[in-house]
Amino acid sequence: MQTLYTTEALATGAGRDGHVSIFESPLEFDLAIPVAMGGSGKGSNPEQLFAAGYAACFHSALQMVARQQKVRIEGSSVGAAVSIGSTNTGGFELAVRLEVVIPDLDHESAVALANAAHNVCPYSNATRGNIDVTVSVSDD
Repeated sequence: MQTLYTTEALATGAGRDGHVSIFESPLEFDLAIPVAMGGSGKGSNPEQLFAAGYAACFHSALQMVARQQKVRIEGSSVGAAVSIGSTNTGGFELAVRLEVVIPDLDHESAVALANAAHNVCPYSNATRGNIDVTVSVSDD
């Protein structure tokens, strides 16, 4: 890999109930275990951060492939839902659902662009074969 950019984050405190800061960024905040997992829910959590990063990265990949194919996708969006669950071996795993919306583009063309984006998105490449990732295209 030819490195284009590197960033760093630091987690302190009690992990999921701690604090995180992003180097060279004003972004820093408290973390909290979600209520559904027995926590207070009074802070962000790693799954939310992963969902935000994946949605933004996939949307960027979608825009890149659209530019390459000379397709206009104004008003497009990508939503990411990240789930965490326990495994049969006592560990945990993630699953991701991505929803792509491209107004004013026929469904078949939108699906083709989403599939192309899934092939180039760094998050998709990092997770491929490791966790379940479902990509769907919606009209709204």
